[in-house]
Amino acid sequence: METIKNPVEYTGAQVVQAAHGLASAYRSLQHIQDTIHSPAPAVRHIDAADLRDALKKGLEDFGAYRSDVIFLCAIYAVVGLVLARLAFGLDMLPLLFPLASGFALIGPFAAVGLYEMSRRREQGLNVSWANAFDVAQAPAFGAILVLGLILIAIFLFWLYAAWSIFANTLGPAEPTSVSAFLHDVFFTNAGRAMMVIGIAVGFVFAVVAMAISIVSFPLLLDRDVGLDTAIKTSVRAVAANPVPMAVWGLIVASGLVLGSVPLFIGLIVVLPVLGHATWHLYRKLVALPPAAPAELA
Repeated sequence: METIKNPVEYTGAQVVQAAHGLASAYRSLQHIQDTIHSPAPAVRHIDAADLRDALKKGLEDFGAYRSDVIFLCAIYAVVGLVLARLAFGLDMLPLLFPLASGFALIGPFAAVGLYEMSRRREQGLNVSWANAFDVAQAPAFGAILVLGLILIAIFLFWLYAAWSIFANTLGPAEPTSVSAFLHDVFFTNAGRAMMVIGIAVGFVFAVVAMAISIVSFPLLLDRDVGLDTAIKTSVRAVAANPVPMAVWGLIVASGLVLGSVPLFIGLIVVLPVLGHATWHLYRKLVALPPAAPAELA
């Protein structure tokens, strides 16, 4: 039976817990250095049939575990924050589309829990949505966090670039209304220039983010490899399959657009399916020997 701690005991317990957390974080970061320049796996060439099979298996994983639960709160939290901010003024309106489309940049990091669920199902293990948080036990968890921070930095740079494009085309004056902003975007030369430049710049950000992450996160979760090895393997896999990866990027972009209409409701299905499918795509892109028993735990 638990007893109520006095303030001194409670404070001491919190200090000890914090110390354990810091020690664990230090070990995770140290592990990045320990695994640097680890052997790189081979990459495979894939085709359209592999993309279809990855999506099919992603749908099967989604149907098996109803992983929409994981994303439900996250989606509405993001949308709610955006809408709440818009309710207090129109200064964020030019960033509404960059914010929504920018999820594709950080999506691989947000989907790490889904990769873990697909990994466990692949091994015939019992799986629930709670297993998504088992990624914290992965040996390369520190590298996963660092790579996630890199994607977040790319996302922030994208927002800065999007705002700069707006400021130098339609801006710098803030929109006076939603309807006026939409009119200027679609029916003025400055608005069309903003769209063309924005799409081109956004494409560059998307290619960079996909190249460094589409294989990296699953590989770091699946095997105890170095962060540099994971990123290089991801870039090699994309470079070896330019057409299939371009098609995959189009599938992801189309799914996000369709899932966002209306009111982002469809993302409850689209995001988990794409997350699970990315795990199976990783399996097709990277050739690995059977994992050691310790890695399967």
